[in-house]
Amino acid sequence: MATHVPARTRVRFAAALLAAFAFHSAVDAASPISDSVTLSESTISWSTVRYATDAESGFVSGSLDKKIIVDRTFKTYVLENRYLKVTLLPEFGGRILSLIYKPTGHEQLYRTEVGVPYGMKAGNFYYDWLMVYGGIFPTFPDPEHGRAWLKPWDFKVVKENASEMTVSMSLKDDFAYSAAPKQFFKGTTGIEATYYVTLKADRAALDTRVVLKNPQAQTIDYEYWTCTTLAPGSDPKNPKTTGGAEIIAPIEAYTTPAWSKNLSDGDESTSPGRSRFEKLRHFKNWPTMGIAYAAPDMQGGNFWGVINHDNEEGIIRIADNKITPGLKMWTWGFPSFTNETDARKDPSEARPYVELWAGVSDQFFHRAKLSPRGEVSIPETYSPIVGMSNVTNANENILINFSATAPDVNLQFFSIEPATLLRVTLKRGDAMLFNGTVEADPKNGNRISAPIHAGGSGDQVRLAITTMDGKELITAETRMK
Repeated sequence: MATHVPARTRVRFAAALLAAFAFHSAVDAASPISDSVTLSESTISWSTVRYATDAESGFVSGSLDKKIIVDRTFKTYVLENRYLKVTLLPEFGGRILSLIYKPTGHEQLYRTEVGVPYGMKAGNFYYDWLMVYGGIFPTFPDPEHGRAWLKPWDFKVVKENASEMTVSMSLKDDFAYSAAPKQFFKGTTGIEATYYVTLKADRAALDTRVVLKNPQAQTIDYEYWTCTTLAPGSDPKNPKTTGGAEIIAPIEAYTTPAWSKNLSDGDESTSPGRSRFEKLRHFKNWPTMGIAYAAPDMQGGNFWGVINHDNEEGIIRIADNKITPGLKMWTWGFPSFTNETDARKDPSEARPYVELWAGVSDQFFHRAKLSPRGEVSIPETYSPIVGMSNVTNANENILINFSATAPDVNLQFFSIEPATLLRVTLKRGDAMLFNGTVEADPKNGNRISAPIHAGGSGDQVRLAITTMDGKELITAETRMK
């Protein structure tokens, strides 16, 4: 590994680079130089309390018995490379159930230990009840988890070789619940949904793409939301959001429905009905369960996620949010963490996780339109990150936290292709602050801090990260504070 530092530049990331060298030495000693991707079949056991549903998936009144635990077994598919182990569960909602980041050994997604039905006959959900399992999954054509979350999706291998595995899970909306509450769609839409999941060699992120097709000759109303239940930096055997969790999103304000107004108590108002999104970023500041929406929407910001500040590990979704401008945020409230009980002795639906949603509309029950024979494609990248306290810029290559506060400029970054050697440059005007070759550290992330020898508040600092042959991976600008 080589680090080239210009004269008079002070760099404070030697320890991180040494850690990167030690990690790569250990990995290279135990594995081939080139990465490869594998696909295997497995099973997973999941427990729920006892309950029953009818032929239309409606809840059978009187069937709930929280004193009896029932074990279920699902068939799963596992995608792996040197950085990720990803578990897919097609037969219960077409979901990405688990995403383990191998350099830390930690789970990034929430998964409930014991499923508990709730909301029965309350009129809030399509089947008039809900049960959370976890993971990442498509929801359509209705809001509030839609109607596909408990359905089996068809699984197919699309591409399979040592450098890339792409699989799909697909479902057609040709089923309906006759007793659905009045605010939901009646009948079927016919929308054909395919969820593509791709894992590539040497890539520490998972790439997905949701494709929705309208086979009809007329425009149809619909909603689509990707639901993510996040618990980064968790024990894989007990994944949950911890007290140090922060929602990372480049938004300034949020709104809440009337029943969730208590979430904004004490928050500064930015305009009528909107509150400043500073306090509510932190899981510890959610007093109860509730909904918060980015206001007016994501405004083109291309990332959001959660960082667990207890170990500075996070997971970030990167996507074109002009396609999915809506961001809905939900938790059960911080008491779900502080008052957590033994799931098998005291089963409860209120568990500690952060639920973030990406929608084609700005809020639930604000419907979008899918044109005749039309198609919507939603690419998404899910990247673990380590050693970063925030994210200011992101793309499918690199995530960064970039700031300049006198007398230093500070950079934290996570490379999605850690095996690629990088060149990092930092400039203020024509003055070169840092120009070095950096090896990405997949276990700790990378940090660079360099002094600014002259200038003052408002001066612009520019960052560029490229490959060694000059391919641009990310650029950014910030101003001195």
